[in-house]
Amino acid sequence: MSWVVRALRGSRRAGAARVNRLCPQRPAGLSPAGAWAVVPASNMATVRGELLKNFTSEEVVHHNKVSIIGTGSVGMACAISILLRGLTDELALVDVNEDKLKAEMMDLQHGSPFVKMPTIVSSRDYLVTANSSLVVITAGARQEKGETRLNLVQRNVAIFKLIISNIVQYSPHCKLIVVSNPVDVLTYVAWKLSEFPQNRIIGSGCNLDTARFRFLIGQKLGIHSDSCHGWVLGEHGDTSVPVWSGVNIAGVPLKDLNSDIGTEKDPEQWKNVHKDVIASAYEIIKMKGYTSWAIGLSVADLTESILKNLRRVHPVSTIIKGLYEINEEVFLSVPCVLGENGIADLIKIKLTPEEQARLKKSAKTLWEIQKELNL
Repeated sequence: MSWVVRALRGSRRAGAARVNRLCPQRPAGLSPAGAWAVVPASNMATVRGELLKNFTSEEVVHHNKVSIIGTGSVGMACAISILLRGLTDELALVDVNEDKLKAEMMDLQHGSPFVKMPTIVSSRDYLVTANSSLVVITAGARQEKGETRLNLVQRNVAIFKLIISNIVQYSPHCKLIVVSNPVDVLTYVAWKLSEFPQNRIIGSGCNLDTARFRFLIGQKLGIHSDSCHGWVLGEHGDTSVPVWSGVNIAGVPLKDLNSDIGTEKDPEQWKNVHKDVIASAYEIIKMKGYTSWAIGLSVADLTESILKNLRRVHPVSTIIKGLYEINEEVFLSVPCVLGENGIADLIKIKLTPEEQARLKKSAKTLWEIQKELNL
């Protein structure tokens, strides 16, 4: 990913040079609303004047502006998923790859006759993101084949140092959704660098893992995943925790039907469902090089809960120090109520001793990485 290489090279330079890499001076003629604004030809002014009678010079105020940092496969999947749900009245895209950035913006704009398309702007300059309600960070080094999410951390921290300062400068009151992997550690990094309150820092976390879990349970039972209720908590990755004690269909706990469900003793080997949840991302990456659509739809789901103040419960990554006997400042996924202020409440889900022990192990795994970080 060429823009990652350029960003990392920039990180080796001192202060101002680093900031300028992701936040260059605005080129002459750039509209304050964003780069590459369409400028009508001079003869169009006459046509416009003949066609329209202006009633107001009122400035447009965007109430649900969303900015996406990174226009790779994940960033654009998030963009199209958010657009198709009609969640924003302005979408801003930021990347350091200028040609790709402009092309993605134009490609979306040209689809406006087919959907209720909001204003779409883009720029390498973070000014374009100013006054966002929500900022989604997908930028980062791409996960390589066979690479665990935790191995990505050191490569991505340097990129985040360049991104977060610009977000804070231009949208100091926004909510922040971190998608870049390893998402739990980078959500912690974003929290530390931004100094935002905890409720406004959200990691996409296990929202997708839980969706995969429910889908696979539904496949095994022949029931739609919407009717399969269960949670995957902890790290978005290899140490995630399936909460088998709470899996139910129409209120019927599967553990009441099979007391060994999810364990080694289970003759039906339901534990393989969770193994497939973990393996699925690696399998997709092996076959097509990246994952995109499912995470894009997952982020749009979180966006809807926040911007519409739906107060729905999602398993997202947040700081859980003091819960489940975890004493470190780690971000892990637990069920959270999402609304207009970000995370409104945490659901204190009951875990079995084994599930709690696995969650603590997940926290320890992340803490071993975090304590070595130089922020």
